[in-house]
Parts: sequence; C-alpha cells; structure tokens
Amino acid sequence: MKLKTIGATAAAVAATAIVGGTATGPAVASPWYARLRKPNYQPPRQVFPIVWPLLYADIAVVSADTVDRLVDAGEVRAARRFGTALAINLGLNASWSWVFFNRHRLGAAALTAAALTVSSADLTRRALEVRQLRAAPLAAYPAWCAFATALSTHIWWINRRRRT
Repeated sequence: MKLKTIGATAAAVAATAIVGGTATGPAVASPWYARLRKPNYQPPRQVFPIVWPLLYADIAVVSADTVDRLVDAGEVRAARRFGTALAINLGLNASWSWVFFNRHRLGAAALTAAALTVSSADLTRRALEVRQLRAAPLAAYPAWCAFATALSTHIWWINRRRRT
C-alpha cells in the first residue's frame, strides 16, 4: 500500500469523522436526544466511539489497498470510480449525523442511513471484486450501517407523532 494513497483515504475518513462528530457530540447530551424514545436494542452510548473508529480505519485501509491495486493494474478509470464511490459514501456517512442530531429529521435520517447502507454494500462489493478476501473486513461496514438503518427507522417510527 502506498503512503500517498493511505494518507488520502485516511484524511478523507478523518474529515468524515470530524464532520459527523461535530454534529453528534453536543447533541448526544442534549435534552432533545434524552427525550427521544429509543428501542431496547440500541447499544449503550459507549459502543459508538469504539465501533466507528474501527470501521473508519477499515474503510481507509481497504480503500487504499483497492485503489492501489487498480492503479497498479493500469485500471486508472476504475480507481477513479472507486474513489468517487468512496467520496459519495463518506458524504452520506457524515450527513447522517447532521440530519439526525443537528436537524432532528428522524425520517430523513432513516432514509439517509438506508442510502448509506446501499452505498457501503456497493463499496464493499467493489473492493471484494478487486482484493477478494483482503477486502472481506470491509463487510462489517455495511452490516453496521444496516443495523443503524433499522435503529434509525425504529427511532423515527416510535417518535413520529411526538414533538421532540
């Protein structure tokens, strides 16, 4: 893996984490969030700062490995398409926090989470096509996003008639 590539993917992922964290941090302790009804299967608050950094590291490493492999094989256009898919994915990733925590749009957040799940599954598919088993750890990302979609949708559903 080339230093330049891992540096670029790590920077993109770090920017995503910062943008999302800017919306999430203050809101998690807010009265609005405390008043929301949440399903009993929602993980404890302490889980999220453990899971997301692991997923972000995985995204950065697998993406860099995939891009380098494509470029080394002379498939520069495919590498650009992967980079575009990654950028869209990270944009969706960061936007969910803003839609949910900053704008308090629970239905839109559920839709954003669903789009993120589809995007994450597509990103994983693309990486698996190029790197096979070396990309397998990325499968945890769409799995987590699918769980987040179910959770977001459930939170929207049980709060849809309440003023929060």
